[in-house]
Amino acid sequence: MTKRLLLVLITVFAISVNAQQGTASPYSYFGIGSLKFRGTVENQSMGGLSIYTDSIHINLRNPASYGGLNLSSLNNEARFVKFAVGASHNSTNLKTNQSTDKVTSTTFDYLALSVPIGKLGFGFGILPYTSVGYKLENNNSNNDIANRFSGEGGVNKVFLGVGYQITKELSLGVNTDYNFGKIENSAIEFLYDEDGNLRTYQSRQIDNSSLSGLSFNLGLSYKKMLNETIELVSGITYSPESRLTSNNQRRFASILYNEATGQEIEVNTIDGNPFLEQNGLKETDLTLPSRLSFGAGVGERSKWFIGAEYVAQNTADFSNPLLNNTNNTTTFENASTFSLGGFYIPNYNSLTSYFKRVVYRGGFRFENTGLKVNNESIKEFGISFGVGMPVGRSLFGRVISNANLGFEIGKRGTTNSNLVQENFMNFQISLSLNDRWFQKRKYD
Repeated sequence: MTKRLLLVLITVFAISVNAQQGTASPYSYFGIGSLKFRGTVENQSMGGLSIYTDSIHINLRNPASYGGLNLSSLNNEARFVKFAVGASHNSTNLKTNQSTDKVTSTTFDYLALSVPIGKLGFGFGILPYTSVGYKLENNNSNNDIANRFSGEGGVNKVFLGVGYQITKELSLGVNTDYNFGKIENSAIEFLYDEDGNLRTYQSRQIDNSSLSGLSFNLGLSYKKMLNETIELVSGITYSPESRLTSNNQRRFASILYNEATGQEIEVNTIDGNPFLEQNGLKETDLTLPSRLSFGAGVGERSKWFIGAEYVAQNTADFSNPLLNNTNNTTTFENASTFSLGGFYIPNYNSLTSYFKRVVYRGGFRFENTGLKVNNESIKEFGISFGVGMPVGRSLFGRVISNANLGFEIGKRGTTNSNLVQENFMNFQISLSLNDRWFQKRKYD
């Protein structure tokens, strides 16, 4: 049953990841979009904390989690094959000094499988990495629309990773990621006659970029019992600087614009690719900055855990030659995130109360996104909580699969310097399914 469900979800996810628009944030206009993947629902429900690993959840932020020792509860035969799928719904209130608006989006977030082979473990899957989805306008001195900007697309990531447990306390791993995607940006310049009336034809520029490239993520996980009950858990990940190749196309068009419906009808087009070729912009390289995360926490296994994590990213090294030629109001600075979170389980093997077996999670995060617009650093704050609910059949008296629900509220940006403040609510749901695919035959 689990394998059939896996095939169905892979098919649905593969279709959705190409069709969905994963964000409606104005700040996705910049760079290659807003960061979409922040970890599994379990991670996000603890403020984005990703240092904790166990035997029934996939940790997609640290590939060292794929490795491990065989479980004594399974007669030391193997560990579980772990499968995870997640989706989310976002509702955002946009606020400026002059107006407000509300936007929503619903997306699949990740699909992954982890397979153990002795102390080794392999993980692979697909997830949306960044997302572009915006519609922006600015006005002229007569308070009429001067320009309209819109965009869609993003970068997806297919990954294959391996982890290995060196000792009982130390594991290491590496992910190889293939990044791919398409981004379309459109800009319309509205033209008026001497009396301030909208002219019949408007001018539109459309840029299409096809992105692809490899990146890597290295991870270490260290656990140590401090006494008979309290365990120290720590983790480090590092992604070196990498490159994405962007194949760019541009076209210009005269359009008929319907003010009542907003419909845009192309009248004629002009190929803008010769301009890109002349300026060396037909194929460009985008720099993906290096990223370092480290954190630690303490807890009692299957009972409680609390930890903190810090992420530093050299976003100041990001560059996009195509963007640098069209936008002079945006710069990038080094990004950072601080997360604090944990979980609590009243009694994981309770026979009398279902809710005592539920995992209760919570946390918060502070983030400097690395984006600087009109000399304002774009910062983000989120507070989250969630539950992990046991589902399915039990093994050795314990349910090993669960459904995870998460909720986050927060704020991004500011209304200073004519910018947009986003007040958001994210609802996330995931399935963490576990099964035994490799068992020793007990009878011939």
